[in-house]
Amino acid sequence: MVREQLQKVQERMEAACRRAGRDPKEVTLIAVSKTKPAEMVMEAYAQGQRDFGENKVQEILEKEMVLPKDIRWHMIGHLQRNKVRQVIDKAVLIHSVDSVRLAQQIEEEALKRDLDVDILLEVNVAREESKFGFLPEEVEEGILTISRFPHVHIQGLMTIAPFVENSEENRNVFKKLFQFYVDMKSKNIDNVNMDVLSMGMSGDLEVAIEEGATMIRVGTSIFGSR
Repeated sequence: MVREQLQKVQERMEAACRRAGRDPKEVTLIAVSKTKPAEMVMEAYAQGQRDFGENKVQEILEKEMVLPKDIRWHMIGHLQRNKVRQVIDKAVLIHSVDSVRLAQQIEEEALKRDLDVDILLEVNVAREESKFGFLPEEVEEGILTISRFPHVHIQGLMTIAPFVENSEENRNVFKKLFQFYVDMKSKNIDNVNMDVLSMGMSGDLEVAIEEGATMIRVGTSIFGSR
C-alpha cells in the first residue's frame, strides 16, 4: 500500500509543479511517519524516500536506532525546551521553532556540543489560537534576535495551515507566508538563509506548491489515517 500511495503523492506533486511552471526538484517531500511502525517507513525507504517527519522526539529516537542511517529526520511537531538536547543531533531540520526562548535553548545545547543546528521559524499565519508559532508581526524581530545565535541557523519559514474541506481556502495563508518569505530573503540578514518554505500537507499540497512551497509534509496520503 505505501508504495502505491507514495507514487500517487509524487504524481500529484509533479502535476502541481507543471501547473505552476516549477521544476519538481525544487520541492522536497517529507513523508510524515508519526505513529507508524518502522516497517512502513522501510516500505517508503525502499522506493527511494529519504526525508521523514516526526511530531515527537521519542519517535525519532526510537526509529533512528533501528532504521537506515541515511534517513534524514525532520522534527515537525511542537518541541518542548526540555527535549531539545535529545533531538538536536538527530534531526537535519527542526521545522517548528515557535519562540525565541526555544531557539535560545537550542543555542545553549548546541554550544555545549559544538553543533550547528538548522531550523525553520513556525509562523501562525492564520492566527489560530490552538496553534503554536510566531504571529506574522513578530517574525522579523524574532529572526533578527535568533540570527545572532552562532550555532542556530534559520533556513526559512514553516506554517501549519487550518484544516479545511476545500484546499482553496488555504491559498491566502500560503500566499501570505510566501510574500513574507520573499521580503525576509530580500533583507539579506546575516546567518539567515531563507531557502526553505515548509507548507502544505495531504489535503492542500497542490495549492502549497502552486504558492511556492519548497517542502511539503505528507502523512495520511502515504501511510493512511492515524
